[in-house]
Amino acid sequence: MSVVENVVRRLPEPLRSQALKHRELLKFAMVGGTCFVIDTAIFYALKLTVLTEKPVTAKIVATLVATIVSYVLNREWSFKTRGGRERHHEAALFFLVNGIGIAINSMPLWVSRYLLHLQEPNISRLGEEFADFVSAQIIGTLLAMAFRWWGYKKWVFPEADFRPRRVTRSYDSPNDGSDDEALGRS
Repeated sequence: MSVVENVVRRLPEPLRSQALKHRELLKFAMVGGTCFVIDTAIFYALKLTVLTEKPVTAKIVATLVATIVSYVLNREWSFKTRGGRERHHEAALFFLVNGIGIAINSMPLWVSRYLLHLQEPNISRLGEEFADFVSAQIIGTLLAMAFRWWGYKKWVFPEADFRPRRVTRSYDSPNDGSDDEALGRS
């Protein structure tokens, strides 16, 4: 049983049925949260050290690394029952959708820095950091996340229940034969 399903089973009933209904979205959000932390850590590590003069480049590099992690986690966990494409075609579409997502994610930072001039010397260093965080990590991430969710379901992993779910046997309950039926054994 997965971590998400274990947590969902402990929820009170109206919430439990909604969580089960939207389990794919919950997993996508958890992968997104993990990748958000990776993206933020790399973005600030680069922006505050080797790419101080190039915050948009730092954002693009950070998002690229988070995207690679996202592909593995989304394919093998969030959308593990979806498919409909050969793996190389799926990967190409995933990275195409994410390439557009990177542009969407970087655009608010670009607007903040180069159109609105929310940077030193026009504003304080603290104001610049706050503007960078809000534009890159909040607005950009939310816009790109909405696009990615739509793009993954529409193009990358289009067919629901394409790959069968793995059935795991609970060792707490006796085998009543239902696992065998789910696995196609008689």
